[in-house]
Amino acid sequence: MPQPNFIAILIAALIPMFIGFIYYHPKVFGKAWMQSLGITEADLNKGNMGVILGISLVMSFLLSMFLLVNVDGPGQEGPFDSFKHGALHGTLIGFMVAMPVLFTNGLFERKNLKNLGINTVYWVITLALMGGVIDALNHWPNEARTM
Repeated sequence: MPQPNFIAILIAALIPMFIGFIYYHPKVFGKAWMQSLGITEADLNKGNMGVILGISLVMSFLLSMFLLVNVDGPGQEGPFDSFKHGALHGTLIGFMVAMPVLFTNGLFERKNLKNLGINTVYWVITLALMGGVIDALNHWPNEARTM
């Protein structure tokens, strides 16, 4: 069985960190996000960032593996093996998986629509980029399938 490109998986796993750093920066959506939660930067500094980032990286790695299997697994090679194709699938997963999960949890947690929108757009963008990287950097041999 062919091996996946583990560098692509690692790059994809780091995307949520990089996009989150930019997206949730106070000059982008960070202030609006904190306001939607009723928290301040001082509240954010109370958390253990090492643990938060470590667990986030593990979760991002799991997302990368999920995307590898569902966007560009063995037997899925062909003309659609590209960043654009992977980004399309990542976007669809963002809208059809991430958004329903975020909204369902958010509604029960009594989060406001501003918070739900900010978080959903982040995950749609992030999953699109992750899917694009996974699809563009993983190439499997076209093996004839026999039954």
